[in-house]
Amino acid sequence: MRNTLETRLGMFFALAFITAVIIFEMIGGIDFFKGGRRVRAQFNSIQELKKGDLVKMAGVQIGRVDAINLTSNRVEVVMKLTKEAQVKTDSKAAIKFVGLMGQNYVSIDFGSPNAPLAAENTLLTTTEQVDLSAIMVKLDNVATGVENLTKSFSGDSINNLLGPFTDFLKENNPRLSGILSNMNHISAQIARGEGTVGRLIYEDRLYRSALATVTNLSATADEIKVTVSQARGIVEQISAGQGTVGKLVKDDTLYRETATAMTNAKEILQKINQGQGSIGKLVNDETLFRNVKMTLQKVEKATEGLEDQGPLSVLGTAVGSLF
Repeated sequence: MRNTLETRLGMFFALAFITAVIIFEMIGGIDFFKGGRRVRAQFNSIQELKKGDLVKMAGVQIGRVDAINLTSNRVEVVMKLTKEAQVKTDSKAAIKFVGLMGQNYVSIDFGSPNAPLAAENTLLTTTEQVDLSAIMVKLDNVATGVENLTKSFSGDSINNLLGPFTDFLKENNPRLSGILSNMNHISAQIARGEGTVGRLIYEDRLYRSALATVTNLSATADEIKVTVSQARGIVEQISAGQGTVGKLVKDDTLYRETATAMTNAKEILQKINQGQGSIGKLVNDETLFRNVKMTLQKVEKATEGLEDQGPLSVLGTAVGSLF
């Protein structure tokens, strides 16, 4: 090969091209030799995001911002991902920043485990982050409000605010001193175990009484459990048709006999109402009523006649009737 000027220039441009490609690859400007896929996300505002910024998942770089376009009153961000990026169809993208003065980047979450991987040109859902400038404006407003509040508390205003309170303390100093002294005395009595409160704190009589009560309640609860268990057993026996009550509940013989008895009683009452049989005739025939009435009238006349006679005549009449 001749070492001509053209050969040297060609080798120089080839080495320069290869060096440029390597440099751009190292700084992440272009990805000629890396495969991958592109996904999209639309935001209301991308803040200070620009082409070439990182795309991360859980803090790990998985790609870079490939293009930024305006579409349908929103900003569309096209991201080129690496082959290893496990971005799902339901993964959400958000624009975040590192520190107050850090670089913006796109953060993508993992998505659900069972969701399929995002294909080429998939549009991801997004989550809007609070604008840093809006936060700074709110902080500035808060600082201004605090500054105005501190300016309003001048020496005169503080005196006007605390003056009535100071006067109250001066006027009621003896009373307040007495109250504090009484509280000190009461606390000392409690500390020595004197009085009702002191005894409740230092004596264990209340504790023993409460413990005995809890023990009794526990024993009662055990008895209730036993009773409930027995009642459950009885109910199970009744449900199984065991015992007298179980047979009465499960066996329909008593029902049939009762129904038969009620039917017979109904027929008997119907016969009585119709005047059939001896009882029916007694109930429905008025002749018996008239005979009884006449007999009572005769007995009443006989007793009146006996009242007019003396005891001996009555006795003679009775003896005569016998013989």
